[in-house]
Amino acid sequence: MNKNTTVVLLVVLAAGCSSKPQDGAYAPPMDPTRKVSEQDCSRPIGTDGGNLMCREVTEAERRAKIAEEERQARARREAEERAARERLERERAEQLAQEEAARKQRAAEEERLAAEEERLAAERRRLEAEAARKAQEERERQERAEAEARARQRAEQEAREAAERECRRLEQERLDGRALLANFVANYGKVEEFKGIAGQITAFLDKARKVKPCPPA
Repeated sequence: MNKNTTVVLLVVLAAGCSSKPQDGAYAPPMDPTRKVSEQDCSRPIGTDGGNLMCREVTEAERRAKIAEEERQARARREAEERAARERLERERAEQLAQEEAARKQRAAEEERLAAEEERLAAERRRLEAEAARKAQEERERQERAEAEARARQRAEQEAREAAERECRRLEQERLDGRALLANFVANYGKVEEFKGIAGQITAFLDKARKVKPCPPA
């Protein structure tokens, strides 16, 4: 501090500045350990800022101070507005990030659901194909079984018909043989040479026959 500067501790709160203390009021001695609070004497004095130094402020200084205060106030407002804009931008960015994350999550979930639906559809197609293959195999098995059954029935029918034909053929041969024997007796039974055999044939023909009927076809 300049030694030529007069520092006076003020305790009065009235407007203006005086180098003399009011009646009954004396300034206490300065405390060299406290800071000096330089104030404008034309304004209310604040007594909580340390050692007070009262000096006259020129109009130019007052205007400069007012301009500085306005500049600082404007700077504070601009800083507050900038901080508010930055806060809004951060909030908007956070909101956009959350929306993008939610969109990606929805897209991932939709993709997962689509993949799951495709897997289920593929599984259904596989099961349907397997069921169709088994049904086709079952139809083919039934067709083979029916064809085999028809072939078996046809073979059995043919065997019965062949057995009936063979039985009737043998029966016809027996009838034809007996007819030949009867004709032989009728034609040659009176010949002395054939009387003996003719008697045996007659006895054979008169014997009761046990004819087994032919099975139906």
